[in-house]
Amino acid sequence: MKKRHTQLHIWTAWAVAALVACMTFAIPARAQTTEPIKIGFAMSLSGPLAPNGKMSLVAMQIWADDINAKGGLLGRPVKLVYYDDQSSPSQVPTIYAKLLDIDKVDLIVSGYASTQIAAAMPTAIERKKLFVSLFGTGINETFKYKKYFSMIPNGPTPKPAFTRGFFKVAEMQQPKPQTIALTYADAEFGQNACEGARENAKNSGFKIVYDKSYPPSTVDFASIVRVIQSANPDLMVVCSYPLDTSGMIKAMHEVGFKPKMWGGAMVGLQATAFKTQLGPLLNGVVNFETWLPVKSMDFPGAFNLLKKYQARAKEAGTDPLGYYMPVWAYADLQVLGDAIAATKSLNDDVLADYMHKTTFKTVVGDVKFGPLGEWVEERTLAAQFQNIKGNSIDDFRDLKTEVIIYPPQYKSGEVIYPYAKAQ
Repeated sequence: MKKRHTQLHIWTAWAVAALVACMTFAIPARAQTTEPIKIGFAMSLSGPLAPNGKMSLVAMQIWADDINAKGGLLGRPVKLVYYDDQSSPSQVPTIYAKLLDIDKVDLIVSGYASTQIAAAMPTAIERKKLFVSLFGTGINETFKYKKYFSMIPNGPTPKPAFTRGFFKVAEMQQPKPQTIALTYADAEFGQNACEGARENAKNSGFKIVYDKSYPPSTVDFASIVRVIQSANPDLMVVCSYPLDTSGMIKAMHEVGFKPKMWGGAMVGLQATAFKTQLGPLLNGVVNFETWLPVKSMDFPGAFNLLKKYQARAKEAGTDPLGYYMPVWAYADLQVLGDAIAATKSLNDDVLADYMHKTTFKTVVGDVKFGPLGEWVEERTLAAQFQNIKGNSIDDFRDLKTEVIIYPPQYKSGEVIYPYAKAQ
């Protein structure tokens, strides 16, 4: 009897020990499933790139909220970890080192703009991390990094893409223009976009009569315009950043120079703040666009995202219309999230392999990446500002004042040519 009683105690002790062991292992396992998937990035939330950086961040936060409302990814919530790079490329490498070494993020993506992306690339390559970039032009032509993917519709030849529509429209005018001037900011985007413009000019048969850069710190654009005016080109292409875009447009009106068509690759004119600042000064300018809320570009989820963005814009202090960056910033994370869900993995190599093979359904339409991570098909737009009467948001809300003129499948209006007729 005593023996049986002793055995009972032994079996009870084993059972309790086993239960405690199970609980010991179960608690960390449960904690692990609720640990968020951390996606890290630098973003320009101050400085000259901030208008586009801020609206991009709002869209990325909407994506995270949408994903978490559906239960997250891999059974875990998603958390965005980000820092302000102050629009300074020199800040970027330190931020990504912190994200990876201190914050221990699972994945990284880029902030907005070529200069910031180029500054982050060496870190991404050194750490062998998947890197999805937001609006970088021709970044991977130098690096040729297999885990790089670009969320921008410039296609396999990104440098000419920004001005291709401008040149295609100019080619069709009668009589055909003959000469062109090129001016550009001496920085990453300006150099790359103008390199593409030279290629387009050659293919279109236009003679280049002026081709010079200006320092990014330039504030006097009237002197540049006067020199270009003296060359008397039929066309003028400008490859610029937001502040110099504004300065160049004001200088054109100050000097009174009216080539037959001008514009090209001017960053900033996609943002409402710059549109309302310049107002009627924009009439006639032909510039690149990437997406506008017109019927031909009503891709699944795009207009719904725009409503969500606009509802948050005032409180966030961002672009009230959000016609430029929000769809792209959302799609940037949309492809990453879809890849994680499909592969059930956070492994950079596994995700990169899947992303190279897959066509993604996104708020900017179908996205398929090529060998260098650029889009397989180009879809950059050319648009012209027309009939702007004032400087209010309502002057730009309904898109009657900004019409897509290229490519044909997305056209929402006709070009007014020459430039003087649009004044």
